[in-house]
Amino acid sequence: MTNSEPTSRFLRACHRLPIDTTPVWLMRQAGRYMAEYRTLRAKHSMLEMITTPELAAEITLQPIEAFDLDAAIIFADILPPLIGMGLDLEFVPGKGPVIHNPISSAEDIKRILTPPTEQILSPTLEAIKLVTQELEPRNIPLIGFAGAPFTLASYAIEGGGSKDYAKTKALMYSDPASWQLLMEKLVTVQADYLLAQAKAGAAALQVFDSWAGLALGQESYKRFVAPYNTSLFKMLRGASVPVINFSTGTTSYLEDVAACGGEVIGVDFRMPLGAAWGKIGFDRAIQGNLDPMTLLAPWSETQYHIDQVLDQAAGRPGHIFNLGHGLHKTTPVENVRRLVDYIHVQSSN
Repeated sequence: MTNSEPTSRFLRACHRLPIDTTPVWLMRQAGRYMAEYRTLRAKHSMLEMITTPELAAEITLQPIEAFDLDAAIIFADILPPLIGMGLDLEFVPGKGPVIHNPISSAEDIKRILTPPTEQILSPTLEAIKLVTQELEPRNIPLIGFAGAPFTLASYAIEGGGSKDYAKTKALMYSDPASWQLLMEKLVTVQADYLLAQAKAGAAALQVFDSWAGLALGQESYKRFVAPYNTSLFKMLRGASVPVINFSTGTTSYLEDVAACGGEVIGVDFRMPLGAAWGKIGFDRAIQGNLDPMTLLAPWSETQYHIDQVLDQAAGRPGHIFNLGHGLHKTTPVENVRRLVDYIHVQSSN
């Protein structure tokens, strides 16, 4: 943390400092629900947009220009670090990410590379520099991000999305030594990536653990995930910026997730915000946790759910309003605008 007290709502909330109104940003706020994004996506592949700094910067700024959001998040994806580690990643239209040479053996894990971020992900760092030049005069912080080790390991082993994580769990349980090596390599790469994003200008960082809570129970999480997440968050202290620890499906062992680290704990929509905050402790900031699908409902219903989240936060310092996951591609733009404006008015002091 910097010595000087931050002035932006978002960063003040990260540090649990007093603010005039609840800050809000939305996961996947730059995405397919916006016509401006769809126009660019029609001309460029996903990887092209991620790896072209000017395009990534433009997309990052699209929702900032459209809505009164309190933070931006760099347009990127959690999976490109795997390319530098030796995996053949493709974003297939209509199917999503596909890894054509997934990890299937101990020998595969031994061959995994751990190159420095500047060598494999410099376009994202350049995009961060471009965006911060635009945002700093407006006092809007930029969030950098990366995937947590388990989530990336699962993609690398399954070769894409999964319903049961069978290959990942089979390797994890049958060859714990190889699992440890893979996770340590991922910690090395992801820590370097996140620290580099902070150095490039990101004012906060978020770690996405999208799959661990959907795949594992508490004991397996504590044995096979928590030690590596703890190592990652410990290394990120060197960034001197707030770090958000976000996971899905972990409400039954949220205390164990929070114990791994992070100044802010991001929670999904499966538990009332107040109960989740009680689990992690009111001495930690919290981010969340509107169900993104409520934005597909009539405004009166959406408003009801927003009020529920704000009521659960109870005006305590340290609440950052967000969704329990990313915006859905069919979300009406006007609902996003109304959401952001309503939160600012409804929670103002």
